[in-house]
Amino acid sequence: MNMQILVILSIMLSLLSMTTSFSMNKSKFIIRRGFTTMMASPVSYKVGFMFPGQGAQAVGMAGALCDELPEAKALFDKASGILGYDLLEKCKNGPKESLDSTVVAQTAIFVSSMAALEKLKKDDPAAIESCTVAMGLSLGEYSALCFAGAFSFEDGVKLTKARGEAMQAAADANKSGMVAIIGLDVATVETICQEAAAKSGKPIQIANYLVDGNYAISGALEACEASKEIATAKGARMAVPLAVAGAFHTNFMEPAVERLKKVLAEVEIKTPKIPVISNVDAQPHYDPNEIREILAKQVTNPVKWETIITTMVKSPEFEKSYELGPGTVCRGIVKRFGKKLEVVNVQA
Repeated sequence: MNMQILVILSIMLSLLSMTTSFSMNKSKFIIRRGFTTMMASPVSYKVGFMFPGQGAQAVGMAGALCDELPEAKALFDKASGILGYDLLEKCKNGPKESLDSTVVAQTAIFVSSMAALEKLKKDDPAAIESCTVAMGLSLGEYSALCFAGAFSFEDGVKLTKARGEAMQAAADANKSGMVAIIGLDVATVETICQEAAAKSGKPIQIANYLVDGNYAISGALEACEASKEIATAKGARMAVPLAVAGAFHTNFMEPAVERLKKVLAEVEIKTPKIPVISNVDAQPHYDPNEIREILAKQVTNPVKWETIITTMVKSPEFEKSYELGPGTVCRGIVKRFGKKLEVVNVQA
C-alpha cells in the first residue's frame, strides 16, 4: 500500500513539473506540453497600443525615421528582400499612385508601424513593457498581432502582401468602392445604405464603424454614387469617395478569403503575449487557429473600431494610449472621446 502511495505521489509530482503558470499584464496563462491556453481573465485597458490601417500611407513616410534609426532601416531591407522591390523607396518617393495601391500600401503601413515600434523601443523602452492591450484598425490588426508575438515580422510581411494581393484581385473582379460619411449618426447612415441599395438595385452597407459621426460604407459603384446624393440631402457634412480598390469588409471581398486562408495556414501563429482585440467582434482571441479564422473573416466583415475604442477609453483603469505608424487617424478618434485623453503618437 505504501508503495502504491509513493507511485501515485511520483506521478502527481511529474505532472506538476510539466505544468508551469505565469502572469503577463494581468492575464494568466497555463503552458502544458507545448500548447498554451488563456484562462478567463478580463482584458486590462490600462495602456493600449493602436496601429493604423490602409489610408494612413503618405509619400515620404518612414524616410526620416530610417535615416536616423538603423533598426528601422533594417526592417525595410528585410521586407524588400521578401517583396522583391525596394519598399522604402516607394514610401519615400512614391509615386503616390503606386503607394496608394492596395498591393503596396498594406505592407508599407505594416512595416512602417513596426519601424515606429523600433523608435519607441529606443526612446522609451518602459513604454513597451507597460502595454496591456493592442489593437489595429483593419490592416493594423496584423501589426498588433506581430507586436504581441503572434507571428514573426517576416511572416507579417508575407501575410500583408498576400492580403493586399487577394483584396486587389477581388476588387478587380467586381467594380465597387467605399464612401466616407461624416456628420450623421449610425441609424441615419444605415438608412442611407438601404435607400441607396433600393435606388441603384445594388448592395451597399456600413463597413467601418469608426466613431460616432464618422462611418465608411462599402458597395457597388452605382450604390456608392447614390449614397453620396442621399447623404448630402440628409445633412451629411461630407460624403466623399475613399481612395481604395474596392468595397472592403463586405461580401465583395469573398474571393480574397480562400487565398488569404492558404497563406495563413502556411505561417506559424502563436498565442499572443498580450490581448489583441479583433475588428470582427471587438474581442481578444488567443488560440492560433481562432486567430487564423478571425483574420480570414475580417476582410468580409465590418470593422468594429468604435466599439473597440469606446471599450478602451471608458475602462476605469485606462491611462493612456499610443498610436504607432503613419498618420494620426487613431489619435484623432480617441480625442473625440475627450481632448484631455493622453495619446502618444509615434510617427513613421
